[in-house]
Amino acid sequence: PTSPAPRPNSRGPSSRLHRDPTGLGAMSAVEGGSDRAGAERRLSTGASDPVNERPSMRMNRGLSTTGMTGKKAGGSAGGGSCFGFCKPPQPPVEEVDVVLVGGGVMSATVGLLLKQLEPTWKIVMYERLGAMAEESSNGWNNAGTGHSALCEPNYTPSKGDTVDVSKAITVNENWQLSRQYWAYLRTAGLLKDPQSFIDNTPHCTFAYGEDQIDWLKKRHGLLSKHPLFEGMKYSEDVAEMKKWCPLMMEGRDAKDKVALTFSEEGTDVDFGALTKDLGKAFMKLGGNLLLFHTVTALRKESSGKWLLTVQKNDLGAKTCQVRSKFVFCGAGGWALLLLQKSGIPEIRGFMGFPISGEFLVCQNPDVVHKHPTKVYGKAAIGAPPMSVPHLDKRIIGGKHMLLFGPFAGFSPRYLKTGSLLDLFKSIRPHNLIPAAAAGLQNLDLTVYLVKQLLATDAAKFSELKNFVPTAKPEDWLLVTAGQRVQIMKKDPQKIGILQFGTEVVAAADGSICCLLGASPGASTAVQVALDVLAKCFSKPQMEAWSPKLKEMITSYGTKLSDDPALFKSIHAKTAAALNIK
Repeated sequence: PTSPAPRPNSRGPSSRLHRDPTGLGAMSAVEGGSDRAGAERRLSTGASDPVNERPSMRMNRGLSTTGMTGKKAGGSAGGGSCFGFCKPPQPPVEEVDVVLVGGGVMSATVGLLLKQLEPTWKIVMYERLGAMAEESSNGWNNAGTGHSALCEPNYTPSKGDTVDVSKAITVNENWQLSRQYWAYLRTAGLLKDPQSFIDNTPHCTFAYGEDQIDWLKKRHGLLSKHPLFEGMKYSEDVAEMKKWCPLMMEGRDAKDKVALTFSEEGTDVDFGALTKDLGKAFMKLGGNLLLFHTVTALRKESSGKWLLTVQKNDLGAKTCQVRSKFVFCGAGGWALLLLQKSGIPEIRGFMGFPISGEFLVCQNPDVVHKHPTKVYGKAAIGAPPMSVPHLDKRIIGGKHMLLFGPFAGFSPRYLKTGSLLDLFKSIRPHNLIPAAAAGLQNLDLTVYLVKQLLATDAAKFSELKNFVPTAKPEDWLLVTAGQRVQIMKKDPQKIGILQFGTEVVAAADGSICCLLGASPGASTAVQVALDVLAKCFSKPQMEAWSPKLKEMITSYGTKLSDDPALFKSIHAKTAAALNIK
């Protein structure tokens, strides 16, 4: 057959495709590089291509069972020849000073603090998944708000004719500890780029209707006089509110009675990115992070130490054991199950009720750029405090977007990647009565949850329209957020109560400690970590650590509310270090 005519862009027989300037013959990669004429051959491989050639198994019976080496396997991983049924020998128990269970923001904070206070201690962190911050700390599984009570209505409830702001002041005090510690890590070179996890995002509180406006006026009047909330603005003026929240005011009925407060010091925090940075710092100082390791059992020995069994998919015994002087469990909802296995009396009466959440997400840049703030409104009557509706400017993984919600959901899992049996596994004779009492006292919450579960897409979109009057359905998609486990526990007055805050449960001797609950969660991780240390370590030990703690956290051991001048000084330094206000 005759040869095909050359393509118009080919230079025929003299083309460089047919030359062999290297003299390598067949070894010359004639179809390599970016030559247009060789594109067809680069995009498909034929039967004669080297990558499709292999030795025949029929002709090579001496190959190993895996095919990776020329040697045949010689028995089980543990030696001998029992056809793989022999149980490999258990590795020796590893001795450590501290075990951290879970790779979230709390374990990362406690671990890093301890590594800075005791550089010679052997500290190991076990995470069951393939990366840190894959559950509650992940950016998609929380609100991403730097909770400082600048905008959250649930921290300032009405009380008679006034508003109780005491919780808001406490939350803000705790937030300042996080700012100080992160700023110290930045100046120490342990956090490279604060903008990878924290962004200056003003916080606003939204009031709709006369009753809410009256409440917001009182809230602003009390908070704006406090040094930690200085600069908070209030307005009912449409023109000013358009400057703060243009998307929310666009297309709004002029008859709507609305008001806003505005605090420019607010932040958006990608706690997933922060946790990963804290993990890197922890490892840089000598801490050991082990992924795909699940703590399945633990028991206290007569020596006072804890013996933990860790499951891992290795080629040996599949499990290992580690003995530790101190155990911190920051494993989200699973922390309750693990602490129940510990058998400490302090966990008696505790049970967890899991609640999932959903957010509406907008990624349309034309819409996103019109809302540069985080805006919180008041929760519906009967809704849990953590369900206050909010429209947030978010940055997750560098992507700018808006999130609205949360809408409540239900799953019996204690983690997003947990088991459907988690809730049932937590049931014990000692927690049935407190749980029943808490349930009877919160029947309205059950009704609210059922309504949320039955809510249609149209109903959810209607809720969004209260915040964004010009919203279009095609701009908003529904995503599932993380799991929250609300704590039910014994109470001397009410037999059992449902708790929406954070709970630290520790053994009397301080050898094991566990974090339960939710709000305000990750934002106050540093305060919780400090309280964990104070609860679990002796007074002489804390006194020995005090100079280093004060070096890292200037206000350690004091209240900034009592020293406005110190607050202004610290606030300015942390703002400069973290590139926020």
